[in-house]
Amino acid sequence: MPIIARAIKKLRHDRKRTSANASVRKNVKKLVKVMRKKPTAKALTAAYKALDKAAKHHVIPKNRAARLKSRLAKILNK
Repeated sequence: MPIIARAIKKLRHDRKRTSANASVRKNVKKLVKVMRKKPTAKALTAAYKALDKAAKHHVIPKNRAARLKSRLAKILNK
C-alpha cells in the first residue's frame, strides 16, 4: 500500500479507471460474440460502435479494433 497522499489518490483513481475499462472490454466482447453467432447488419453496427468507442478512449489498440471490424464484416458478407 502506498504511504504518500498523492500515491493513495492515484491508486484510487487507477482502480476506478480499471473497473470502467473492464466494463467497456466486457461490452465489446459480448457484442462481438453476438455478431459472430448471429451475423446481422444491426449486430454489426452495434459491434462497430463499441469497437470504435473503445479504441477512441484507448481501452483497446486502434489496430485491434480495425482488425476485428474487418473480420466481422467478412462474416456478414459470406
